[in-house]
Amino acid sequence: MLTRFSFCLLILLSLATIQAANPNSDLKLQPNDWPWWRGPQWTGIAPADQAPPQKWDLETNVVWKTAVPGRGHGSPTIVGDQVFLASADEEAEIQYVLCYNRKTGEEEWRREIHRGGFTASGERQGNSKSTKASASVACDGERLFVTLFNSDAIHLTALTRTGEILWQKKVSDYVIHQGYGASPTIYGPLVIAVADNRGGGAIVGFNRETGERVWEHARPAEANYTSPIIVNVNNKDQLLFTGCNLITSLNPLTGEVIWEVEGSTVECVTSTVTNGEYILSSGGYPDQHTTVLKADGSGDIVWTNRTKSYVPSLVLKDNNLYAVTDNGIAICYDFLTGGVLWRNRLSGDFTSSPVLVDDVIYVTNESGETFIYEANPMEFKSLGENKLGDECFATPVITGSQIFTRVAFRTDEGRQEYLYCLGDK
Repeated sequence: MLTRFSFCLLILLSLATIQAANPNSDLKLQPNDWPWWRGPQWTGIAPADQAPPQKWDLETNVVWKTAVPGRGHGSPTIVGDQVFLASADEEAEIQYVLCYNRKTGEEEWRREIHRGGFTASGERQGNSKSTKASASVACDGERLFVTLFNSDAIHLTALTRTGEILWQKKVSDYVIHQGYGASPTIYGPLVIAVADNRGGGAIVGFNRETGERVWEHARPAEANYTSPIIVNVNNKDQLLFTGCNLITSLNPLTGEVIWEVEGSTVECVTSTVTNGEYILSSGGYPDQHTTVLKADGSGDIVWTNRTKSYVPSLVLKDNNLYAVTDNGIAICYDFLTGGVLWRNRLSGDFTSSPVLVDDVIYVTNESGETFIYEANPMEFKSLGENKLGDECFATPVITGSQIFTRVAFRTDEGRQEYLYCLGDK
């Protein structure tokens, strides 16, 4: 018979085992939250059993819209009744984090993060599509984290959910090439940020509460743009990172290298996906490739091709891999063999990544046209097309049967960004 002490000890050990298996289990997040880039599981897959709209325009299914100051390509972050965005006033050289009411779109607060420091000291200032606020905010339920380029370095800033700055740390010096857009992520007690660049960068794990630099992993002196995300491969959580000609697996709590192999190109943007056994690498410079490898450190390539899936990340469902190339080709691959199950031309160029809801994919081109089609390996089946705005570079967020999307309109008076909430009024 168990004594009361033994029973309590057994419960505590069980809870510790559960927390060890899921280090983010203690975060104060809800099922309808979208707390960081690519969503709760870092996959681009939205919570199931939703009914987001499949038709909209300037008036139809618009719950609210609100003007966004400045310019940025980071996606919305949704936690509780708040929506968070990073933005930058490029004329005044001010970088902000903004907070909006999720139900009404009303701006709740605006916090200046950096003033000045926009001009890089090198020859490059970024390409025409880059902004000074292209990363998405991450939230652990209590604190916000944002990574921004300023004064020739990448800085990570922590804020409260009421907009007060808690701490600010330099991740690494940074040499601008194309720009910067890597979003931070949260794992256990850490927030993880990256600063790959031609001057030599780092992936760094910071204590979420204090900003203490817990671990640092030095990176090659190459330009690269992927965000740190967590995948579970071979029953182990790993920080998987592609780019700089490498595929790198790190222990997200310690920064220790689990394995590292060649198998990517130099510059990558997409966030990898996995089925627990294989992982994806896709890049666009100097080589174009879509490659699937064994996720065991062997470097064994399962399949590869020369398709340019450079900027939009891919989504994986039931070992079917859904891609949208930069120049607008929707493709479905067999993830296990690389066989092309179908391909279909959409229209326009794409920077925004597709989002999967149940068996439906939403993806928006740079002109603000959203294409909706089935995640069906048998055939491409369109479910609708909608246009909103003149520009869209940010990936939309779909949660609570609503779509939160950041678009821009161009008029004779200039360019103006808006954040829209689309859904059933």
